[in-house]
Amino acid sequence: MTEKKIIFCIPDYRYLQQEILALGEFEEGKIEVKLFPDGERYQRILTPVQGRDVVLIGGTISDSDTLEIYDLAYALIKYGARSIQIFFPYFGYSTMERAVKIGEVVTAKSRAVMFSSLPRTSLGNHFIFFDLHSEGIPHYFEGQVLINHVYCKPIVIEAAKELAEDGFVMACTDAGRAKWVESLANEMGVNAAFVFKRRISGEKTEVTSISADVDGRDVVIYDDMVRTGGSLINAAKAYKNAGAKKIFTITTHGLFTNEALRKIEDSGVISKVVTTNTHPNSYAVKTDFLIVKSVGGLILEQLRNS
Repeated sequence: MTEKKIIFCIPDYRYLQQEILALGEFEEGKIEVKLFPDGERYQRILTPVQGRDVVLIGGTISDSDTLEIYDLAYALIKYGARSIQIFFPYFGYSTMERAVKIGEVVTAKSRAVMFSSLPRTSLGNHFIFFDLHSEGIPHYFEGQVLINHVYCKPIVIEAAKELAEDGFVMACTDAGRAKWVESLANEMGVNAAFVFKRRISGEKTEVTSISADVDGRDVVIYDDMVRTGGSLINAAKAYKNAGAKKIFTITTHGLFTNEALRKIEDSGVISKVVTTNTHPNSYAVKTDFLIVKSVGGLILEQLRNS
């Protein structure tokens, strides 16, 4: 009989670990974690991993969490894990994937190189990501690391069909995400739209036009990541001014920093926000305005197919 895979997680992602474990197909990986008075972290693996296939779930949502994942993964490998799959529901610094100004640190790449340096298990190391901001990020990883970039398209499509009336328009906040939104629209058999922007200053942009007719139709705006919500609100206002009926937003990574969710709701132009639970902030605010969809099913699919 094949032994069950052992599912570990960092504390901030225990909610996803527990969702996967509830299915009964896997064994819980237990760790002891505590902080010393000087801020140093103590971790101890309580579940033996020698010769076992292990899974680690953790997003790089902060520098502290990033090191916590790295340290734990390193120890799991050194204590004899036969294979390791690391699920990064959210990969931080993904917007820092290239240098625009001389001297800028391409943090997405440096983090990729860091995780690539983990010792190799006998069956290799496998990293899984969800809706990365840039398609080029997987190419930053070095050595023999296996990379899977999982698209949350099934969740986005399901949410869009639940929210909007037939004949809705699938939209994005700017032309930069147009290809991805066009792919979603084609799969659903609806029109796609995006806004053209003109930069006024370093921090301010102005919408100049919209690429499609949205008059009298529901509009579903997809953005892979919502941080402060500023660009989202500006785009939604442009669609509303162009005659959109109801406007909904779907995002994969709902960070919602600086009270973004409250600002989006208070704008009065967006009827509902849907996010997946790739980031713990998706559960930070309890409101009917926000619907949270789990990526647990996508993680399970990856686990069963590996």
